Formats: sequence, structure tokens, C-alpha cells
Amino acid sequence: MKVQFTETVLRDANQSLIATRLPYKEFEGILETMDRAGYYSLECWGGATFDSCLRYLDEDPWERLRKIREKCPNTKLQMLLRGQNLLGYKHYPDDVVRKFVQKSVQNGIDIIRIFDALNDVRNIEVAVDETLKNGAIASGAISYTKSPIHNLEAYVKLAKEMESLGCQTICIKDMAGIMGPQEAYDTVKALKENVKVPIVLHTHSTTGLGMLTLQKAVEAGCDVIDTAISSFSGGTSQVPTETMAYALKQEGYDVALDMDVLREINDFFKPIKAKYLENGQLNPVVLSTDTDALNYQVPGGMLSNLVAQLTAQNKMDKFEEVLAETPRVRKDLGYPPLVTPMSQMVGVQATTNVLLGERYKNISKEVKAYIRGEYGRAPGEIDKDLQKKVLGDEAPMTCRFADTLEPGFEKAKKEIGALAKSDEDVLSYIAFPAQAEAFLKEREEKKHNTFSYAITKVE
Repeated sequence: MKVQFTETVLRDANQSLIATRLPYKEFEGILETMDRAGYYSLECWGGATFDSCLRYLDEDPWERLRKIREKCPNTKLQMLLRGQNLLGYKHYPDDVVRKFVQKSVQNGIDIIRIFDALNDVRNIEVAVDETLKNGAIASGAISYTKSPIHNLEAYVKLAKEMESLGCQTICIKDMAGIMGPQEAYDTVKALKENVKVPIVLHTHSTTGLGMLTLQKAVEAGCDVIDTAISSFSGGTSQVPTETMAYALKQEGYDVALDMDVLREINDFFKPIKAKYLENGQLNPVVLSTDTDALNYQVPGGMLSNLVAQLTAQNKMDKFEEVLAETPRVRKDLGYPPLVTPMSQMVGVQATTNVLLGERYKNISKEVKAYIRGEYGRAPGEIDKDLQKKVLGDEAPMTCRFADTLEPGFEKAKKEIGALAKSDEDVLSYIAFPAQAEAFLKEREEKKHNTFSYAITKVE
């Protein structure tokens, strides 16, 4: 049996460990080597990379993608898309979703892994349709979680719905590393028996279950697994690529990865990891095994951001309280899976509850929007008192929220005006208005200063 690997170091591994602060210039030198490794795909875009490029790294995320594409012509490039949320934290109109998918493929993406934070399939339909229309692979992702309302039957039903939409692979997205080996075996086996498309498993090492979970998933017939090169693996990141490749090869599985090339890749990233450890951006807390995550179900990226936020406020002494509050908030909100944007919403609300010393004294606008139904159907029942506090006697909406939105691309194009030099710039502005506008203004100033310097030099 053939087992293929998706390498996550360019996206989820560095997102989980260093809050997506890895600039292009630091990994540019290894891209051509990575292209020779034999990966099924390189996960390199989407998730928090877009936001981080504009907010922290002074990079154009679209240019970053094009550069990776140029250096890696032989390996499929993969991105993570939050369905109707795209890469942001709210729902966007259908015309914006279609344009974003179209431009993602045009700029180099081959596989779009599409999920909805609530597993509301209505919220991935447009993105899946546009992905297929543009000739890319649409991978429907199940946001895996545990709760009284999430079970095997529900996941099989979800996978069937995704396959009927046209998804060419189904990914089980275990963002918090809480899927045990038996659960992995049972889930993959059930999906293989009920859908015809390949099955992918994404998990994290947070709880220490990762390698066992991937092993049993492969035994059940899993076709592709997500791993991270070993120097950026472990803790809240993924399982080490080399370890899983070695183990599966030894057991007789067909693994196409070149171990010598993997060694080169790992040697390249070792000093980068050391640098982030030394400057404090890689907090040792996120490198450790935390079995408490089996209870609070906090995903890797959420955990690293939570540590960063509390550290910045000198409130790390409240860390355990916030973790304990997180599942309580989640229950109140009807057990949404803790995946972006729900993970941030639940995490921020839990933090607010703890720091203010009173539950729901201040409710974020995002949580209010969720309770109104703007993010889709809540998986379970929302706490009645909380719902009444937000809605009064009003009932939450039942329609797909995007159906209430006016087209947004042309409006945004007029708003940003001459600062935008391409449709990609407009999409950046739509996704992150303040950050993109600041970036585009700075780009214009740099261009003007360079031009002025050139004229002066000629004179």
C-alpha cells in the first residue's frame, strides 16, 4: 500500500510553534531541495500565513506564493481555506470567495483544503465549486472534535455530503491532536467503506498521540498523512516526517520520500529553530507534551497565540485558568470545533471571562455574530441564558449568512482605489483591510523613494 506525505513546515508547523512568523527569505534556500523530496504536497499557504505576511513580515502573500511556485515546479502546493471565511474571521460574499479561489489557483495553488469551523457544509459549497472550475483539487476537511453530539455516524454523513459536492479527497482535520489511535482507525475505516475518494489525516503532536494515531490511520487505509520536518515537529506542531517515513518503510509500506533529501531539509531548518528559541519567539511551552489538551481541546496555533497574548499582558499566571474556562465556553456555545475562527473566538472569550473575573461581562462582537447565526448552524444547543443576553427575544437566522450579503469585490476595488495594482491587492484589502492598506501604502512609498533616488543618481 502506498502512503503519501504532506509537509507542513511552510505553514502549519511554523504557525503552531512560532505563530507564523517565518519569513520567505529564511526558507527560500531550501525550496528547490524540498521539491526533490517526493512529497505528495507542500502545505505552504492559507491559514494564518496571509495575515502574518501583511501584519508582521512586510511581505505580499501573493508574491510569496508565486516565489514558492517558481522554486517548486514539481510538487503540488497546498493551502488551507476556511470556506466562506476565506482566510479571515467573518463570512464573505460569494463573488469574493470565487475570486479568491480563482486567484489562488492562478498564482500557484494545486490543492485547496476547505473546511468550515462548524462543519456546516453550506459554507464550503461555493469554494469547492470554484476550486473544481479552476482545475485544482478540492479537499473537503472535517473539523474533528469530541463532544456529546459528535460521533462516527455524523462524520460519515459529513464525508458523504462533501463527496457529493465534488470533493476529490476527504481530510480528517484533528487540529488539537485529540484523536486517539483507535478513533483514527475506526474513523478512517468507516470513511473508506462509505466514500470512494482518498482519505487524508491531519493531526498534531500536542497530546503525544500523534504517531500512534497516524500509524493506526494508515493501517485502516489512510492515503495521505500530514507531517513536519523533525526540527519543526513535536509539541503543538505535527509528527516528524522522517520518523513516520522510516517506520512505515520498515513495515513494508510504499513511501516515496527520499530520506537523504529529508536530512538536508532538516539540517537547513535546525539553525532556524535555534534562532527562534534563542530570541524567545519559540516558547518551550509549545514544544512539550500536554495531555490536558485531551480535556480542553485547544489546537496548536491557538495555544501558541494564547501563550503570546498572555505573555504580552504579563498574565501568564492565568494560563491554566484560561485553559479550564475554554471547554466551559465551548459547551455554552453548542460545542463548536476549536478551529479558526471558532478557536480564536472561544479562546478570546474564555480569556476575557477570566481576566475580568466575571463570565460574559463583555461578549465579543464575533461571539455575538455567532450566536445570531452569522457563522452557520451551531452544532449543538447554545446556552439559553447566553442566547437571550445577546438576542433578547429574537431568533437566530436559519439561512446561509452569505445569501444575505451583497457582492463585495467591485465595492472594495473602488474603496482601495489606486493603491491596488491588481485583483490580488484588492483581495488582500478585503481579507485584512487595515493591514493591507498600510502595506500597500508603504509599498507605494518605497516605490516613490526608489524612483526619486534613481532620478537623483542620473542627474
